[in-house]
Amino acid sequence: MSDFLLEVGTEDLPAGFVSDAIRQWEQMIPASLAAEALTSVVKIYATPRRLSAIITNLPDRQIDRVEEIKGPPAAAAYKDGVPTPAAIGFAKKQGVDVASLELRPTDKGEFIFITKTIAGRDTKDILTELIPQWIFKLEGKRLMRWANGDLKFPRPIRWLVALWNQDILPIEIINGEDIVKSDRISQTHRVLHPAPVSVVSAAGYLKTLADGFVNVDQNQRKTDIQQQIQAAATKMGGVAEVYPDLLAEVINLVEYPTAVVGKFDDEFLALPTEVITTVMVTHQRYFPIFTDATKQKLLPNFITISNGDPNKSAVIAAGNGRVVRARLADGQYFYNADLAQPLIDYLPKLETVTFQADLGSVKLKVDRIVTNANSIGSQLNLNPEQCQNISRAALLCKADLVTQMVGEFPELQGIMGSKYAIANGESTEVATAIIEHYLPRNAEDSLPQTITGQIVGIADRLDTLVCIFGLGMLPTGSSDPFALRRAANAIVNIAWNANLGINLEELITKIVTEFYQVRSQINPTELTQQLQDFFIQRLRNLLQEDHHIDYDLVNAVLGENDPEYTQRALTDLLDTRERALFLQEIRDNGTLENIYATVNRSSKLAAQGKLDTQQLVATQVVQTNLFQKSSEQVVYDGLIALEPQTKAAQASRNYQQLINALAQLTPAISSFFDGEDSVLVMDSNPEIKTNRLNLLGLVRNHARVLADFGSIVK
Repeated sequence: MSDFLLEVGTEDLPAGFVSDAIRQWEQMIPASLAAEALTSVVKIYATPRRLSAIITNLPDRQIDRVEEIKGPPAAAAYKDGVPTPAAIGFAKKQGVDVASLELRPTDKGEFIFITKTIAGRDTKDILTELIPQWIFKLEGKRLMRWANGDLKFPRPIRWLVALWNQDILPIEIINGEDIVKSDRISQTHRVLHPAPVSVVSAAGYLKTLADGFVNVDQNQRKTDIQQQIQAAATKMGGVAEVYPDLLAEVINLVEYPTAVVGKFDDEFLALPTEVITTVMVTHQRYFPIFTDATKQKLLPNFITISNGDPNKSAVIAAGNGRVVRARLADGQYFYNADLAQPLIDYLPKLETVTFQADLGSVKLKVDRIVTNANSIGSQLNLNPEQCQNISRAALLCKADLVTQMVGEFPELQGIMGSKYAIANGESTEVATAIIEHYLPRNAEDSLPQTITGQIVGIADRLDTLVCIFGLGMLPTGSSDPFALRRAANAIVNIAWNANLGINLEELITKIVTEFYQVRSQINPTELTQQLQDFFIQRLRNLLQEDHHIDYDLVNAVLGENDPEYTQRALTDLLDTRERALFLQEIRDNGTLENIYATVNRSSKLAAQGKLDTQQLVATQVVQTNLFQKSSEQVVYDGLIALEPQTKAAQASRNYQQLINALAQLTPAISSFFDGEDSVLVMDSNPEIKTNRLNLLGLVRNHARVLADFGSIVK
């Protein structure tokens, strides 16, 4: 067994690409080796200046393998026992003598075969072919050309280490006139060890680079950085906030990490904490230090991870301090300038900000959000104070977009609006809603907790969905530039989380109608249908992926091409979720199986009748004088007893009550089908047949209050 080392040395790579490249190589390299029948252990390492793979336990050579290759049918390969051109051509292509062809029977008749031994190749030769593929099949957001060649990579490749045990494996990367040949020479830390090093083998690679002040192991760098940050914060008497995204980026910006503590002037602590942390984290990649574990107040210090000389930390800290102080001074100026006028005075400036070229300004969008929010508040029968807060928050929710602070730091939208609202004397409810209406910003984000924030957030997203759909800019495949899927998911999740009984179908219809008044070229019926279909698909995904409901149970709740279920799902989102969760529960505990066969059989036969699916009252559609068997009367009596149980279950959403009642009726239906007093449903007398189909139709209808049992797979 042998070891192999590959190091691709480059100019400083983007941090995001380094993370992506690690993940890609961890999948790509083992898969390509396995495809060549080469077993191995692969470990991937990376720094800003290199991507490395150490492959151990590699066989020196592929094993010989035997392949059976199928050729043309015997009828085409031989005529009167003599090989035809088809057989001769097949043998020639495979490099064997015609005499070695064998006839074998198959499911499709007799065919010719050959058994061919393929000699294994040297692993070194295979690696020589694979390495360029590993390098140039890496995908990234921004690839560049360099020198005068056509090769693309995120940054120019400057050196290449390729060692088979202790020997150099000859590889060349030719990029026009720029040629990089493999060697054992690697570059180490630019400042701490500017001289190149010679790598003897894969086994000594990590130590050789460590001696050159390069920690190649990204996982070890992560641990080192976390420990250094916490130690530095503790020394300052505070608690550091280690943001996962920032940590992931910093890991791939340094090769020899050193935590350096910097300082800024105490006067800047008067700024909102979010302003300070945004300057530090987003713009400077610094880690803030809080006074204690509550992380409410900051110390006038920060931690940066340096890739320089640890002995020069004081100089580095001073330089970083000058940079952050300048940025905080800008923030201080913007903050004071913005507070010079009330938040509401910024509204007219929203007319100068375009929401979308064909939809006009953000001010127009705000007007629509106010209207939508008021409609939702009215639909939920909220009290006057709640409605007033909602209307005010909707009016102010985008005002901070034209403040100087948000203009400079867009990440603070909503946050600054909330701060300015409090400073201007707005209620806490309104101020909180201004920031909450943006939540959730992504799949991991929290949901709004106040009724005001929830409703303004839903109103905002509904406006975006209707308007963008109205322009015909529907999401396609992976393309969703306006994040419409995320917006629809947020609406549903907010309603579910807060138990808001909104009627989404009614809201969509109302907003589409209002949009039609200003954009008459749309087809309101078609737009409404598109939006309803879109929300049904979102509901389907959320129930299956987030709530882990089986696909067929989701189909049973949402219906497959069943307008009645579609309407019901969008009319009552809470009921849709409850029915899906309940179905999964009774499947898991076995209750569903007890009634499934009977209800499903009834539903399939009932489909041949004409009973309205909404009908639940047996006395209105069943004629007892047409009964010929006692089993019909027993089912009828059971349906009479079932009716109040079903209606009570509908009113309280206690679907266990419905399932219990259906379970009590199941023996009677079984006897109706298969008992000693069973009946032939499809009787030759049309009146009797219709009467029996109506009995079964009522069974189906009661079950439909919960779900479409015909969509459930046993």
